Amino acid sequence: MTSPLNPPPGNPGPIDSALPAKRPHALRRLYDWVLHWSGHPHAGWALFLIAFAEASFFPIPPDILLLAMAMSAPSRALRFAAICTAGSVLGGMAGYALGWGLWGSMDEFFYRYVPGFSVEAFDAIAQKFADNTFITTFTAGFTPIPFKVFTIAAGAALVPFGLFVLGAFISRALRFGILAALVWWLGPAVKLWIDRYFNLLTIVVTVALIALVVLLQQ
Repeated sequence: MTSPLNPPPGNPGPIDSALPAKRPHALRRLYDWVLHWSGHPHAGWALFLIAFAEASFFPIPPDILLLAMAMSAPSRALRFAAICTAGSVLGGMAGYALGWGLWGSMDEFFYRYVPGFSVEAFDAIAQKFADNTFITTFTAGFTPIPFKVFTIAAGAALVPFGLFVLGAFISRALRFGILAALVWWLGPAVKLWIDRYFNLLTIVVTVALIALVVLLQQ
C-alpha cells in the first residue's frame, strides 16, 4: 500500500514535489557539461578544445570525455586518444607561453580563481623544473596532478622549451593512449576498473620511472 508519505517508486508524493530540487554544485554542472559532448556530432572538436583548455586553465580533465567517447565507439578509441593528446600538448604550450609572457601580471588571478594554484605550490614546482625539466613534466602529464599548474610554472621558470614539449607529448600520449587502449582491448566493461585503479597505476608507473632514472644516474 502506498500513501502520500510513501509514494510508489518514480512518483514523487506531494511533500517531495513541494521541496525545491537541489541544484548541483558548479563543478558538477561543468563535469556534466563536458560529458554531454560525447554524443555530439562535433565530439572530436570538443575533445580537442577541452584537452587544450585543461592544460592551461580549465578545471575538468579531458579523460572523462575521452573515456565516454571511447566506450561509445571502441574501434575509434585510439583516434580519440590522439586527438586528446594533440589538444593537451598544444594547450600545454599555450600554458607555457602564458607563464613566460604574462605571469607577472596574471599570477593573482590564478592564485585566487584557478583550482590547484598557490604561491607555495608554484614556487616548489618551479624549483623542481630547475632540477629536472623532463621528469617533472612527465610526472605532471602522466599522473592526476593538475597539468595546468605545471605548464604555466614551466613558462614562468623559463625551463628549456624543447624538453618541456617532449615530456608533455610522451606523458600525455601514454596516459590517453593507455586509457583508450584498455577500452579498445577490453571493451566498456573495463570502465569500473579504470575508475578505481587507473590513476593509481599512473602514479606507480611514474614512481618506477623516476626510480629507474635515479639508479641509472648513480
